[in-house]
Amino acid sequence: MPNPALGLLFHWLGGLASGSFYVPFRRVRVWSWETYWLVGGVFSWIVAPWLFAGIMTSGLIETLRLTPPSTLFWCYFFGVLWGLGGLTFGLTMRYLGMSLGMAMVLGYCAAFGTLMPPIFSGEFVTKVIGTRSGIVVLIGIGICLLGIAIAGLAGISKERELSDEAKKSSIAEFDLKKGVIVATFSGVMSACFSYGLAAGEPIKLLTMQQGTAPLWQGL
Repeated sequence: MPNPALGLLFHWLGGLASGSFYVPFRRVRVWSWETYWLVGGVFSWIVAPWLFAGIMTSGLIETLRLTPPSTLFWCYFFGVLWGLGGLTFGLTMRYLGMSLGMAMVLGYCAAFGTLMPPIFSGEFVTKVIGTRSGIVVLIGIGICLLGIAIAGLAGISKERELSDEAKKSSIAEFDLKKGVIVATFSGVMSACFSYGLAAGEPIKLLTMQQGTAPLWQGL
């Protein structure tokens, strides 16, 4: 049975995690950026997915064995692009800091991740422009892009007002131009996560055939 309240709770928890996961890294003083980002990535992108999929799904290995090679290819392909987005996301934090970097990357990711799948599948006109809910989504994306623009203007204002010494004291490698370029690339590439989920739809059906509960099919 659909449960919108539970769905909103999960979205809220996901947004909280996405917006705050970088905070502990600010306390890391001894390791270089590359080291702590690699360690965090190993646990986030390799250990945790296999661990939770192994616990919460049924017949994980058999499901993957039965998955068509083309499905696996596109999942891996978009996963690699998403991984590039995750890697450069760390660089965004390095050049822009958490507040400005988060605003730009997550804004791009939300906009492109929402728009590109229906455009790619040829359903943009029928399911987005042609429906009231789709128009509401477009308005939300417009607000999101406006927020990116405001965040960018704030970054420009910050760069103009602060001296080089003040910039380095708050963000050791602050660089607005590099940061904006990297943030744009990271946001667009991170949106490929949506493509990966769409490409993996056959895997969801296979894992439910193995006895996985519908709630955990996405793992």
